Amino acid sequence: MNEDFSAGARDSIGILLGVVPFALVFGIAADGAGLSVAQTTMMSAGIFAGTAQLVTVELIGANAGLTIIVITGIVVNLRMLMYSASIAPHFTDYGKRTRAYLAYFLTDHVYAMSIAEYAAEARSRDKRLYYLGLGVSIWVVWVATTIVGFVLGAGIPESLNLMFAIPLVFLAILVPAIEDLPQVVSALASAIVAIAAAYAVAEFGLPAGLDLLIAAAVGIAAGVTTEEAMDR
Repeated sequence: MNEDFSAGARDSIGILLGVVPFALVFGIAADGAGLSVAQTTMMSAGIFAGTAQLVTVELIGANAGLTIIVITGIVVNLRMLMYSASIAPHFTDYGKRTRAYLAYFLTDHVYAMSIAEYAAEARSRDKRLYYLGLGVSIWVVWVATTIVGFVLGAGIPESLNLMFAIPLVFLAILVPAIEDLPQVVSALASAIVAIAAAYAVAEFGLPAGLDLLIAAAVGIAAGVTTEEAMDR
């Protein structure tokens, strides 16, 4: 196996600490919403977007209309547009077909780890293979653990609080990547706005995922503004 692909696979191990409980929760939710194991597996393998999948099965369980389900899933995943714009310059040497299947593996974790690795200029990685090492490893575990969660169903006690592990993994990725003042300002601004926006979404029934988009936009603006101020 290629060394760069293997490096991506190795780096995915820490991420899986958050992926596994999330996949278990989704499998349990899919079972509760009345999906079959085949439908659940196809959703994880085809969509490969944890938050969007979880919101979708909740809407299915609530007998929401197809249009609402589709639109909500799209809104939740709009942040992928920002990820795509950010990571695209690293794949400009590849053809459209290659970029198309690379896009399939784009997730929060794959994006964060890949961008951090690409910034380490001291290491000369094949960017595509490293990215695929991350993406394929996470995909396999995500789909497999989804099935486990479905089969176990309600047998997993709620006291385990599986969702608690997810933000911890994101923090483990984010904190080492913060190296200068603009990044600190960006992180703090987006964190504060994310908390406020999440409250607004829950309180006023705004579309799910809107809080993430608002927080990301504010964080980017704050970081850019700080960097421009320092350059004057």
